[in-house]
Amino acid sequence: MLRYNFDRIFKARGITRPFSYLMQSGFSDNIATKLKNNRAKRLDLETVERLCLLFKCTPNDLMEWIPDKDFENDGEHPLNAIRQSNKELDIARTLSSIPLARLEEIDELIREKLKE
Repeated sequence: MLRYNFDRIFKARGITRPFSYLMQSGFSDNIATKLKNNRAKRLDLETVERLCLLFKCTPNDLMEWIPDKDFENDGEHPLNAIRQSNKELDIARTLSSIPLARLEEIDELIREKLKE
């Protein structure tokens, strides 16, 4: 089953108040509520594009694939690319646990990596 997974991207981007964030970004309260509660079933392409621009991601980052129990997965199916691991990305929590003295070092490593 394909579904949207906005919790993952909110945590990865350190967004602790998704509804407020989406409202401030110009989304209606109806859409913001659906996204915050992971209840979006259908989104038009304009909305998907706005979300991708806002979160600096691709549509694949907004979705996840959970194969049916009876699906014989050979590991090579293209949908495996959007099969999300159970690992949560919570950068804000991770960064807040790092000693301040190490943050400069990590910042430099990230900047170097982004230049590549």
